[in-house]
Amino acid sequence: MTVSSEAFLSQLTAVAADTESLIDRLLAAPAIEGERARPQRLLDAMRYASLNGGKRFRPFLVVATAALFDVPRKRALMVGAALECVHCYSLVHDDLPAMDDDDLRRGHPTAHKAFDEATAILAGDGLLTFAFDILARPDAHPDPAVRIELLLALARASGLGGMVGGQMLDLTAEGRFADGRPQAFDEAAVTTLQAMKTGALLRFACVAGGILGQATGAERESLERYGSAVGQAFQIADDLLDITGDSATLGKAIGKDAEAGKATLVGVLGPEQAKERLKTLVAEAEAALAPFGAAAGALMEGAKFVAERKA
Repeated sequence: MTVSSEAFLSQLTAVAADTESLIDRLLAAPAIEGERARPQRLLDAMRYASLNGGKRFRPFLVVATAALFDVPRKRALMVGAALECVHCYSLVHDDLPAMDDDDLRRGHPTAHKAFDEATAILAGDGLLTFAFDILARPDAHPDPAVRIELLLALARASGLGGMVGGQMLDLTAEGRFADGRPQAFDEAAVTTLQAMKTGALLRFACVAGGILGQATGAERESLERYGSAVGQAFQIADDLLDITGDSATLGKAIGKDAEAGKATLVGVLGPEQAKERLKTLVAEAEAALAPFGAAAGALMEGAKFVAERKA
């Protein structure tokens, strides 16, 4: 069946609330076996960085793709919470003075402003490692082989060949490591950068539902194609908002990408062509979901939401 934008937003909001509640509960738990203590300042910073709102679109993708295979919602939320911890860690580190040097995130002072740089770095480290703690628990899936597959997939999406590697390419494009001038990245190079920096975690979110549901190879390929299209659309929309949005709505500074000389597809293609690319990507995302039929209605609406979002 077709899912209306209102129904999609209702589902997105529900997943966000459930994810927030789960992360809150997991971080509020007392020290577990093997832990001597949980330093309060570090715990406060981790909670601050992960519980201050956000659309929780990545957990939504996990829940919605897992639902295609009748995976219990509680399992999908555990994986979504782990993924969100990785995402939040990346934002904490991305905001640091050595990286993008931002003061605002989701309308609040960034973690290093609310605490200090050293605490923010450790909070990011804590959230990253906590993600793998969550994924390794039987609550994520009773089969250890499935949990190992999830752990491996998230590690690869997060690391050298994924998000962290993409961040390095992003800094290289800014000219951080040569003569201080932005480096020329063509369309292919920018596409690779963004597929790693932004796309890798979004692809994982979609494939994770298939891993949880022990989907066939063909089904996983369809989910990966969908995730790739949505990942690229997400970044293009983000880059357009950096030009056309306002900081009050976005909850962060705007116009910094151009000032820093960041490599973006909007910069390569121009705003109008980038908007046309968005339409193509939405069509590609919907085509990838065709094998799942009406059951993928919420995911189809999710692709449109990504392309048309204003915040």
